[in-house]
Amino acid sequence: MASIELTASQKTILTALVNLHRETEDAVKGEDIAEQVDRNPGTIRNQMQSLKALQLVEGVPGPKGGYKPTAEAFDALGVQDMDNEAEVGLTHEGEPVEDANVEEISLTSVYHPELCRAELHLRGSVREFHEGDKVEVGPTPLSKLAITGTVDGKDDTSNILILKIESMEAPAEQPEH
Repeated sequence: MASIELTASQKTILTALVNLHRETEDAVKGEDIAEQVDRNPGTIRNQMQSLKALQLVEGVPGPKGGYKPTAEAFDALGVQDMDNEAEVGLTHEGEPVEDANVEEISLTSVYHPELCRAELHLRGSVREFHEGDKVEVGPTPLSKLAITGTVDGKDDTSNILILKIESMEAPAEQPEH
């Protein structure tokens, strides 16, 4: 499946929708999203049209209606639908990192293995990480994805590490007997 390039604004709105939906498990009202991302409801409605066209959002009619993220929404955000409690382990130069947790893993340029990068969003600081450091992540709760790579860049303000991926493993599904 081709990855969908979202604008920053679409990403913000979709993320808010996913988070609100996760809390309530119900359709989310445009007004609630507007409030969360500090935009006006008209803007949200317009963005929702484009997100619906991309099949990332479905509209739910009726008084209890609103919007729900589709399964593709999680893919598009690169979000594994992780429970907030899920701890995704991280090691830095072989040492487990105690005070950081991976919140999100986005993979970029999967179609160019030689350019493959993973963007890790950490809860906790990335200050101690330096270019060339070896980092291992995972396994993630759902797909059991484990990534090994070296730090290729970082964004201190957003707590993002960019890894140059050396190996990526997700165990094959066990066949049903």
